[in-house]
Amino acid sequence: MPIKLENVGIAVRDLDATIAFFTDLGLPVLGRAEVSGEWADTAVGLDGNHARIAMLQTPDGEGRLELFEYLHPDAIETEPTRPHEIGMHRVAFQVDDIEEALAIAARHGCHPLRGVATYEDVYKLTYLRGPSGILVMFAQDLAKS
Repeated sequence: MPIKLENVGIAVRDLDATIAFFTDLGLPVLGRAEVSGEWADTAVGLDGNHARIAMLQTPDGEGRLELFEYLHPDAIETEPTRPHEIGMHRVAFQVDDIEEALAIAARHGCHPLRGVATYEDVYKLTYLRGPSGILVMFAQDLAKS
């Protein structure tokens, strides 16, 4: 059976701020909507499910992020995931210029957890906290630089 990744879904506290962060990084918005009703309750497994959503596309056309802000039931604030915790870990992007990506992230108040590391002269890597505490990794392939 062929299988293809459809998207990565991320619940966020502020949909507009999160869209601004990812569009500044170059991900265009494919569409926005509000979803609710019996079909949404069934699909997600929450009664009274009502959310604002946005679908963003990676510039290479291969990946998509679905961002959603719950209107009902109330969103539950949790501590942001740490790199060593079990569960959804991070969203990773290959970037042409890690310093440029970090400058864009900084305009949104997002900074590296510790700094930028170089892995065996192959990649420059960093993790940062994006909107709603999302862990985001930037990786610059040094062979392409």
